[in-house]
Amino acid sequence: MSDTAAAGTPGTAPGAARLAVTDGATATRILGLGHYRPSNVITNQDLVDRGVDTDDEWIKTRVGIAERRWADADETVVDMAEQAGAKALANSGVAATDVDLVLVATCTMPTPVPAAAPNLAHRLGIDAPGAFDVNSGCSGFVYALNTASAAVLTGQARNVLVVASERFSGWLDMADRSTCIILGDAAAAAVVGPADAPGMGPVVWGSAGDQSDAVVIEEDTRFFKQEGQAVYRWATGEMAPIGIEACRRAGVAPEDIAAFVPHQANLRIIDALARRIGLPNAVVARDIVTSGNTSAATIPLALSRMVERGEIESGAPVLILGFGSGLAYAGQVVLAP
Repeated sequence: MSDTAAAGTPGTAPGAARLAVTDGATATRILGLGHYRPSNVITNQDLVDRGVDTDDEWIKTRVGIAERRWADADETVVDMAEQAGAKALANSGVAATDVDLVLVATCTMPTPVPAAAPNLAHRLGIDAPGAFDVNSGCSGFVYALNTASAAVLTGQARNVLVVASERFSGWLDMADRSTCIILGDAAAAAVVGPADAPGMGPVVWGSAGDQSDAVVIEEDTRFFKQEGQAVYRWATGEMAPIGIEACRRAGVAPEDIAAFVPHQANLRIIDALARRIGLPNAVVARDIVTSGNTSAATIPLALSRMVERGEIESGAPVLILGFGSGLAYAGQVVLAP
């Protein structure tokens, strides 16, 4: 066999058929947002009344939380996702019939199977879409958002519904005051679709798997546990450079960022990251004060509420930064819808 025959077409095995690819969008952006918080408000005093060894001042000083929302006993991850997803579709102007991929970021489904996404799609009247869950804990929404963007860019989907929904009230050890005071329930959603100009900057993502046991749901007790100090040191020490790099890749200076929406893990972490990244003109999300830590839902929940309140103008650059269990992280600059 000659060298020419052996070489064949670059990237193609000799004799292999050529596969067609679909044409994708020029760019993508977030077209609309929506959120849902359960009606049950749990104050710090409510936790004390339930027998938790804590007090209001201790909680506010340690994590900055004044209250959080917990779902009703019969209110599920999918129930909350349905509320948020319907709102995001309405705000985006995209019909359910024009969505062909549904992603749900969650780590609190009661069982591994089935996934939340197919059931959610059915409830919303989205006919036969691709549908799957993304489990990356607190960074899950940003991972799912970029999976959605890639699908639109490569022509695998027209519009994608991304929902983050978490129900941590079912996984709490009420005897562990370091964790039961932190977590809340909520859902939030974004519709990702095509755009004429980029509305989503390049993602900066990665992980520190050597610390994967720092945040867990224990197999035997099914309780949420974390090594709070280890996570705090990692987040405050490692995440600011990720935010700075996300700005650089998007071609936006930190001083041009209009809003900073990091994972709502701890108010001290949020404020430390804002200072270290250097965001003098940004509105900083502090949704943790009244929503608690809702894991994958914190970023879209805070962003959706800020947009709804008129704190961020449409088209303004927003730095989002997810980090937590895994330990995994993902940050990028997006334009507000």
